[in-house]
Amino acid sequence: MNANKTLGTGEKEKGLKRKDDKAYLRRRRILGILSLVVVVLLVGVVTYFVCTDLLGKIRTPEEFRNYIESFGWTGRLVLLGLQCLQVVIALIPGEIIEVGAGYAFGPVEGTLLCMGGVAIASAIIFLLVKRLGIKLVEVFVSREKINELRFINSEKKLKRTIFVLFFIPGTPKDLFTYFAGLTRIKLSEFLVISLIARIPSVVSSTIGGHIINQENYLSAIILFAVTGAVSLIGMWAYNKIVKYHEGREPKEKKGKGIEQTNRK
Repeated sequence: MNANKTLGTGEKEKGLKRKDDKAYLRRRRILGILSLVVVVLLVGVVTYFVCTDLLGKIRTPEEFRNYIESFGWTGRLVLLGLQCLQVVIALIPGEIIEVGAGYAFGPVEGTLLCMGGVAIASAIIFLLVKRLGIKLVEVFVSREKINELRFINSEKKLKRTIFVLFFIPGTPKDLFTYFAGLTRIKLSEFLVISLIARIPSVVSSTIGGHIINQENYLSAIILFAVTGAVSLIGMWAYNKIVKYHEGREPKEKKGKGIEQTNRK
């Protein structure tokens, strides 16, 4: 009798535990969905108002500087915010903000402000992706692009691969920021690696903006022409890397993508 009672009690406890686990998972799923909705709405609202304001006031680097200076001492915070927004949206070319920063604040301060904005946005995106998973990534990045980058997660030399991809000019660096949250790399490691790799690209853009401000247009044309040529080479190299890894994939794994990488 005692044995039967003990067995019955154990089964009841297991049943209650399973119910508690299901309730916990349900609450976590609901919280995740609500968090995702809030993030998307917030980004959408900020993007709408900021972009509407900018499109109406900014058409040249000089207008960008005047726009930033109109905020007084808080202009630097505005630039930080614009750089953060650019990284979050991922579709806006970062060079636009970087050239404007160099024009408004010079190559040194402009670079520091841009790097600060990139660091803040990268950390926020990384942590949100770790928390909400691939569903958040798919809001800003197409599944096709995510699958295109899946070779990074299976790469043995993950850190080196991330550095190279962020260092090569012309690669979709902001898309890599979203994808990094789906990999096993730590936030501190990712920030150090990606920020160091971004420095040459940001510096060249802010220097270009400063040169335009100095009205040295010939030097600016040469700099941007060289940067553009290097970026085209970088884009070609990146496409070659992607195709190379796609060719190495076993046929049975093709099409699966990254959906199993970070399931919640």
